[in-house]
Parts: sequence; structure tokens; C-alpha cells
Amino acid sequence: MSCPCGSNQKYKKCCEPFHKGKKKAKNALELMKSRYSAYATNKPKYIIKTTHKNNPEWNNPNWLEEIKVFCNSEFKKLEIISFEDGENEAFVEFKAYIDDFIIHEKSRFLKEGVWLYESGEMKD
Repeated sequence: MSCPCGSNQKYKKCCEPFHKGKKKAKNALELMKSRYSAYATNKPKYIIKTTHKNNPEWNNPNWLEEIKVFCNSEFKKLEIISFEDGENEAFVEFKAYIDDFIIHEKSRFLKEGVWLYESGEMKD
């Protein structure tokens, strides 16, 4: 199976090692792609594990169930617009083509030992 992140590699060689905990993202872009693939391959626990505690979803008692529902969507394509790398803070702007809509977001990632998704700003 091709990896949903769009790398043109097999899933087993690309994002699966992140999902299985055998590999850690070396930057925010790798984390972004592995999170997209986690949604596409129905790995909600990976989404939670790679989300920073500052994210307001941590206060949502229905978060896991909402992720599970979202994972049932059709993840068609991930398009990376830009990547701003930093030592402890980084940003990835992307478009995710899901079902019949497009999510256009600039995501903020923080490094605290490992890279974590902190928040996102929706774009037009």
C-alpha cells in the first residue's frame, strides 16, 4: 500500500514506523505527514500521543470518539504549501483533501524532547 502522506513510498517503510513507535519524527514536517497518515489509516491514539498538552482538545471528553469518526473520512491527498523549521518551534502550512472538502491550515509544532502538534490556524 502506498503511504497516504504522498511520499510515493510504501506505508510500511514511510509512516508505519512512526505509528508503531519504532521511529520518532526528526522535524515537524515528518510529524505532520505521519499525523495525516494516522488519520487516513485510522490510528487515533497516535493523533492524541503526538498532540501537545496546550491543545484545547485535551479538555474535550469526546476527543477520541471524534477522531475515530473523522478517521472514517476519505483522505485523498496531502499538499504541503510551506515548512518553516526551527529548533523548538516550527510551522507547516498544508492543504488536506478529505471527502469533498479541503482543510487549509498553518500548523504550529513545538519540540519538547519530541515534536508535537500544538495548534493550527485555518486559512482561506
